[in-house]
Amino acid sequence: MGSVAKLPTRRLQTPEPEGIKRRKYRTIWISDVHLGTKGCNAELLTDFLDHTDSETMYLVGDIIDGWRLKKKFFWPPEHNDIFWRVLKRARRGTRIVYIPGNHDEMFRQFTGLNFGGVEIRRAAFHDTADGRRLMVLHGDEFDAVMLAHRWLAFVGDTLYHVMMGLNQWVNKARRALGLPYWSLSKVAKHKVKNAVEFIGRYEEVVAKAAAERGVDGVVCGHIHTAEFREFTYSGKTIEYWNDGDWVEGCNALVEHFDGRMEILNWPQEIAARDGQNNPHIQSEPKELEAA
Repeated sequence: MGSVAKLPTRRLQTPEPEGIKRRKYRTIWISDVHLGTKGCNAELLTDFLDHTDSETMYLVGDIIDGWRLKKKFFWPPEHNDIFWRVLKRARRGTRIVYIPGNHDEMFRQFTGLNFGGVEIRRAAFHDTADGRRLMVLHGDEFDAVMLAHRWLAFVGDTLYHVMMGLNQWVNKARRALGLPYWSLSKVAKHKVKNAVEFIGRYEEVVAKAAAERGVDGVVCGHIHTAEFREFTYSGKTIEYWNDGDWVEGCNALVEHFDGRMEILNWPQEIAARDGQNNPHIQSEPKELEAA
């Protein structure tokens, strides 16, 4: 497992704040955190974990980026804080299900085992409060580039992390100007026609796989694009949910106690919360958010 074996085990550097009213959900899904990389938005994810709670939490792959850790070990205290917050949830009684992805595939060999209250699964099935059955998996199984041209996936990963470095500098400048988080890479991806076509095709393939398995829908990650879509196969409606990532969009998927599903964009949630605490703070114009 290489550099991953050197992950630190020291305690929290930044303890969980006391007195915060947490939002309660039945289920939370997060994926594509990419701990061990500079692109991981650890500050935003820590804030999310400190303000939410759930009966069940699914970690839907690429939580730790083994690809990058093999090249250069990087594990700041902020990443350690996230690691311990997840383990603390398990100790509090939250069911934690970890489904490794392609970047943390080294943990797939432990499928079926339980470490510190964290269940490791290759895939899972989730029953919502209103009776729908959802298949939960990372999604790299349906990525044609990963399946047919693994070397190209590694090249793309290197270029992607260059973009993440640029994204960091852009947001440092925005913070200095008092502006909220904004994803340069997310905007760039949605402006490129081939990327849009790939995402659309990926969503169709994953939804079809869910239909073939007789479930009502699927929850996945992998492509760093939070989305909800509905597809129809043989007269049956299939729900496609992607819980996004914590590198670009900083999204999570949640299930309310009545079974209702919702995609949260945490930068927007923070901006709204700050606006409530300080009515003089205004969010950015909608035109910029939709750019």
